[in-house]
Amino acid sequence: MEYKGFLAKVEFDNEQDLFHGEVINIGDVVTFQGRSVRELRKAFRESLEDYLAFCEERGESPNKPLSGRFVLRIPPELHRHLIHEASKAGKSLNAWIVEKLMPTEAA
Repeated sequence: MEYKGFLAKVEFDNEQDLFHGEVINIGDVVTFQGRSVRELRKAFRESLEDYLAFCEERGESPNKPLSGRFVLRIPPELHRHLIHEASKAGKSLNAWIVEKLMPTEAA
């Protein structure tokens, strides 16, 4: 699920007949629940709006969704190999790696 750039994972509790959700792309804990998909979506939006309002009341910036950037430390030999492979493909290292990491259904 997605709302305002925030992503959530959802699990179903068969014993309680209840969906439980949690925002996954921030460091803070924001959870929600519902008995139907409609109720779950509404609870997700309300929980996020409450979280954003709470941050505003405290004068704090909300923990933003992930930027899409991360640092990866690899051995120099592997770095050299990856640059070579990207070059053979006529792509920048970043573009080549993104292509390799992208799930096939999202491509």
